[in-house]
Amino acid sequence: GYDFEAVLEWFAERVDRIILFFDARELDISDEFSVVIKALKNHKDKIRVVLNKADQIGTQQLMRVYGALMWSLGKIINTPEVVRVYIGSFWSQPLHIATNQKLFEAEEEDLFKDIQSLPLNAALWKLNNLIKRAHLAKVHAYIISSLKKEMPNVFGKASKKKELVNNLGEIYLKIEREHQISPGDFPNLCKMKGQLLAQDFRKFQPLKQQLLDAVDTLLANDLAQLMVRVELEESQMPVKVVKMVKGWSFYGTRNGPFGHSYGEGTSVGINNAEWVVSRDKPTYDEIFYALLPVNGKITGASAKKEMVKSKLPNTSWPKIFLCKIWKLANVDKDDEEFTVADHLIKVKLVGHKLLAELPVHLVPPSKRRHK
Repeated sequence: GYDFEAVLEWFAERVDRIILFFDARELDISDEFSVVIKALKNHKDKIRVVLNKADQIGTQQLMRVYGALMWSLGKIINTPEVVRVYIGSFWSQPLHIATNQKLFEAEEEDLFKDIQSLPLNAALWKLNNLIKRAHLAKVHAYIISSLKKEMPNVFGKASKKKELVNNLGEIYLKIEREHQISPGDFPNLCKMKGQLLAQDFRKFQPLKQQLLDAVDTLLANDLAQLMVRVELEESQMPVKVVKMVKGWSFYGTRNGPFGHSYGEGTSVGINNAEWVVSRDKPTYDEIFYALLPVNGKITGASAKKEMVKSKLPNTSWPKIFLCKIWKLANVDKDDEEFTVADHLIKVKLVGHKLLAELPVHLVPPSKRRHK
């Protein structure tokens, strides 16, 4: 018992990005989904499309599906600008068909960067929204003044009002031709008709050209200059103060969950509630206690003796890596730090890079207060 399209419109006005998901295996756009997309037509600049489960089909079929999707969206969204479509397999499982793996990785990273950049464009989007509202206010002024002009002074006001509401589409076309206004700037026809039926046309105000001229000046000069200034200031903003999306999958990385090596190497377990190092702690504890710790701690010499036994390549580099690992892991030389050190050696042995600082999710839970 609620206006579904109105609810969608309410949310669309308040969000920064709208992502529509499609299944590459079942591309049919249902009537319900078509209603959703049409309800978002006034927010086309916010829409992005994800063609998900693209690893389930081959390259040729994927090309056909992509083309069919663009054709279907073109009919519904009806905009000259091409909607950005991201192709990939957005889950953590191995790809079913890995032929397009590089493409999927690039597309996923582009999607993440698009989401990550939302705070950067917040000011520009606010200006764009203000411009939209200014255009809409102008159109409303033309509509109201046109209805006011057509109303009789004495008799037949009710019947004339009904006639004008029924012929509102023709009034739209007349205003569009006379004032060179884009059809996209007009309010929803059906919604406008419903709202007009509850209004008293006698109270409508005549057109005030002075106010329209002020709006034109605002659009042509003031807002245009402000937009250039905002773009310039944001382009000159130091990287350190640039606002980025934070939290959950965005935590601890600028490239996000689709970035290179995310969820691998030192980032394994980044989103786990459990300390990922604890999985191998029993094994490492046996080694630690064989080194005869005193008061729960071992000496640096004992740790070095054990760590140099690692199977890192026999070159001049192992000592450098081991030194870095020791500095990353060491807090007070107890069993937890020894476990972290062995974990980092394991990470390095399989070819992953070490970070300049120990990631928070690898710090022992009991030591995180020190970080």
